[in-house]
Amino acid sequence: RPVFRGLDLHIPAGQQVALVGASGSGKSTLVSLLMRLYEIDAGRITISGVDIRRLRQSDLRGLFGLVPQHPVILDRSVRDNLLLARPEADEAACWQALGLAALDDTVQALPQGLDTHIGEGGSSLSGGQRQRLAIARAVLVDPRFLIFDEATSALDNHSEALVTQAMRALSQDRTTIIIAHRLSTIRAAERILVFADGAIVQDGSYAALAAASGPFRTLLRAADEHAT
Repeated sequence: RPVFRGLDLHIPAGQQVALVGASGSGKSTLVSLLMRLYEIDAGRITISGVDIRRLRQSDLRGLFGLVPQHPVILDRSVRDNLLLARPEADEAACWQALGLAALDDTVQALPQGLDTHIGEGGSSLSGGQRQRLAIARAVLVDPRFLIFDEATSALDNHSEALVTQAMRALSQDRTTIIIAHRLSTIRAAERILVFADGAIVQDGSYAALAAASGPFRTLLRAADEHAT
């Protein structure tokens, strides 16, 4: 059965949009469709008026920087992990990306700096440091679109705050989509879309949705009860 029916969504360039809702409501599917990981059966998806099916997949996916919940970290050096995204990047570009992700001080303190091996899955780094490395890798290609897919859901409060700070800094002047269960990470989002059963059931700012009765307030209440 179709995941979406009658979905009509426009995201202006440069907007920061958060997608929230229960598991299976369509949030990650929407992102997968944008990147053509799945093909649509009807309708169309456009970027600046161009149907994405007219673009080569490599060109389309080169427009996106993706930071997943569990990033792939190789048992190699920091440099090697960064260059997965952009093999031709020089050292200055790597340090710039690390600085934007608030990870440059950490890497400078490592025994061999950029050339320090970080273990399988980044085992020598904390969870927050691994996420910020994934953010640095995503911004190294200077993407037009940034996608954070549950990027803080597995982190403690301190690490979450650091990663969220990096996310907000990098979202400036970029179209950004944040998929989140932790509602604390999306307070600064310009727009929040609430999904339920493959449909957008609410659309507005954090303050407006929190003040209105509906699914978002229910999610906030459940988050408060979980925190206590």
